[in-house]
Order: sequence, then structure tokens, then C-alpha cells
Amino acid sequence: MKVFQKIADLQNVLFEAHKEGKQIGLVPTMGALHAGHASLVKRSVAENDITVVSVFVNPTQFNDKNDLKSYPRDLESDCKLIEDCGADYVFAPEVEEMYPTPDTRHFDFPPVTSVMEGAHRPGHFNGVCQVVSRLFYIVRPTRAYFGEKDWQQIAVIKCLVKYLGIDIQIVECEIVREKDGLARSSRNTLLSEEEPAIAPHIYKALKSSVTYSKKHTVEETHDKVVKDINAVECLEVEYFSIVDGDTLQDVGSWDDSEYIVGCITVYCGKTPIRLIDHIKYKENK
Repeated sequence: MKVFQKIADLQNVLFEAHKEGKQIGLVPTMGALHAGHASLVKRSVAENDITVVSVFVNPTQFNDKNDLKSYPRDLESDCKLIEDCGADYVFAPEVEEMYPTPDTRHFDFPPVTSVMEGAHRPGHFNGVCQVVSRLFYIVRPTRAYFGEKDWQQIAVIKCLVKYLGIDIQIVECEIVREKDGLARSSRNTLLSEEEPAIAPHIYKALKSSVTYSKKHTVEETHDKVVKDINAVECLEVEYFSIVDGDTLQDVGSWDDSEYIVGCITVYCGKTPIRLIDHIKYKENK
């Protein structure tokens, strides 16, 4: 496995692969990798001739400078995990390499970018689109792999691909959870010693709400989830939205769509750490 920090160096090694028509998988990450990321890399390795994993903490998607500063970084450990998964190349550029000049492009795909995370983190998805579009242009992958934990982000990336008119398959990969149900996340490393025992109550409330929803309205289900989580000390719901799984628009009734998802963000602990998750209430078969 080789590690590249320069765009030109990575593109040089990928030139022959493109020329030979090889399939290339891209796994975009911000580092602090865990078992969830490993599942993406392994899937890419299984489905492509070459796998590129990017490790880059993208400053343009952070609307909170303190959040950017505290985001965990450990490139050495990341590279070991990536190599163990069988990937071919790591792309770990410096900020100046990705953004030699300020990126003034503006991406907005309402309503997908304007609700939930878009409403609570102004500019976040614009930054995501800036960096992901650059990675797509640099690597020119056949497929790109994203975890379902970041549910809304996948919907945004699909809009981006359509907008750019590029032929890239977006592969959605299931959430990898701890045994207690907590969704694997790089931010979990920021939790204090006691807080990993608290955070699983988020998924516990979501999971139990699926059964509850069978005999209760959307509004009642929403209120129960928020109440159950807020009842746990050191947990506070920022938002919980029950939406159409494709449009991300709120549903008022379980009959409004054949694909309904509950998306949640919860503050955990004293710092606090912002954790996201989701649950599927109805799914197209």
C-alpha cells in the first residue's frame, strides 16, 4: 500500500488503471477510522480492481472552529487499518493541497440540503460537496462508498453526482454498531469514560419506537423518542425528524410514503459530543 499527499502523484499511479479500464473504488473519510470505515474499505476491495481511501479533515464543512480543532486525528493508525483491509492507496493531503485557493463554489440542493443537518449546521453540506467533488475529479472512481450512519449526506452526494453529470455509482453501506447498539463513529473517541455507557440509549429508544409506531401516529412516535432520550441524564435531542427516505421531507402519516426513516442528532455528555443515528420505519422491498 502506498500513501500519497500530492494530487499529481496519486493521479500518476491511477493513469494506467484508467487507461486499462480498471474499476476504481473510492472511500472518502476524515480519518479516526474504526470498524465502520473498515467495512466500507473491505467492500470496495471486494468490488473493484483498485481501492483508494482518502483521509482528510475537511475544514470547509465545519461551521464550528472548535469542532474542527477537536476532531480526532491519527494518520498512522488509520493507515494500518486501511492496509489491513487490503486497500491499494491512501490519499492524505494537506489543506493547502486540496485548497490552493479558497473554494468559492456554492452547492445547494433544497430541500435535501436545507433540512435536519442542513438547518442546524449552516454551510456544512456545501463544504461536503466541495471536498467530495474535488475527490471525484482527482480519483475519477467507478464507485464511491459511504456509510448509512450519515443518512442525509448520502442523499446530498447523490444530488451532487446528478448535478455534476458524472458517472459514479454511490454505494450505501450499512451502519456498523457496537454490541450495545451504539453506531460506530469517529466522534465516539471523544466521549469520556462514563459516556459510552450512556450513548447506547439513543439507539435503544429508536429501536423500541419501531414496535411502538405500529399502533401510534407519527407525531406520537416522534414525541416518545424525544421524551425517552431526554429522560436519560447527559443526553439531549437536538432534532428528531421522521421523513420520507428519498426526499427527506417530514411525513405526517405512516401512509404518506413507502419509505420512512427517523433521523436524529443527540448531544451526549458534558462537553457535549454530537452523535447522529437513524432508524427505518418503512422500507421499499
